[in-house]
Amino acid sequence: MGQEWPGLFSYFVLMVTAAEHIQQEEFQNEWHKLRVNLMITSGWLKNEMKEFLDQFDITQQQFNILRILRGSKGDPLSTNQICERMIDKMSDTSRIVDRLVAKGLVSKNPCPRDGRKIQVFISEEGEYLLSTIDTKLKNLDSAFNKLTIEEATELNNILEKLRS
Repeated sequence: MGQEWPGLFSYFVLMVTAAEHIQQEEFQNEWHKLRVNLMITSGWLKNEMKEFLDQFDITQQQFNILRILRGSKGDPLSTNQICERMIDKMSDTSRIVDRLVAKGLVSKNPCPRDGRKIQVFISEEGEYLLSTIDTKLKNLDSAFNKLTIEEATELNNILEKLRS
């Protein structure tokens, strides 16, 4: 099952600088160093999420779809609508939905207005799983305790600025 937080990978990544991690002393410039730092941090966070979600037998993409469906407040969504809201736009949404159906976490039905489209709903089991995950999600968030609320807010603003 799950392990103590943070995992071994976290200790390694968090204890070294970007230069130490890639065993390179110089960067072309600060933007190059930033890009490397963001990629290292992204890899670390993906690994943390994977380790955390393994205890619930779901993937990050499945978790993302469940949260999207819960956010629709009971309204069905098509696989295209789900895909538009996914964090990883490269995900094969239809295949992931089928796996969630097989686990009993979502259901899908033909759209009454357009039989070519599929409507996806979160099931009670899916809602229950998310509520269980929510109670343990604080463990994952504790990996960010090194930042103050002000620093987290500033970093969020900077990251959003980068993507704008």
